[in-house]
Amino acid sequence: QVQLVESGGGLVQPGGSLRLSCAASGSISNINAMGWYRQAPGKQRELVAAINKNGYIQYADSAQGRFTISRDNAKNTVYLRMNSLKPEDTAFYYCNTGVFRLVTYVPEYWGQGTQVTVSS
Repeated sequence: QVQLVESGGGLVQPGGSLRLSCAASGSISNINAMGWYRQAPGKQRELVAAINKNGYIQYADSAQGRFTISRDNAKNTVYLRMNSLKPEDTAFYYCNTGVFRLVTYVPEYWGQGTQVTVSS
């Protein structure tokens, strides 16, 4: 089992920035990839970005160029830096661990999530 705790969400104005953090604990020796999903009200949960332990990264089209995922393997922590935030980025953001099957990220363990609200 892997436990994940997210932090860093909150309220930000359009155009602003936030950095989400997610620390993993438990059976961390088997962690391969880590990623972020989000779910907006009335919408399906969607992948935002994922990174494997070797640094391979995948972004959703909506995140490309604005968001940056990074990882500190020594701290078992993954980060999501979000710049130029838009109201449509408002969602609950979930951290997860998983694996890449070829180029598809498959999440396994999930955190409880953190709310990001972009509003003036």
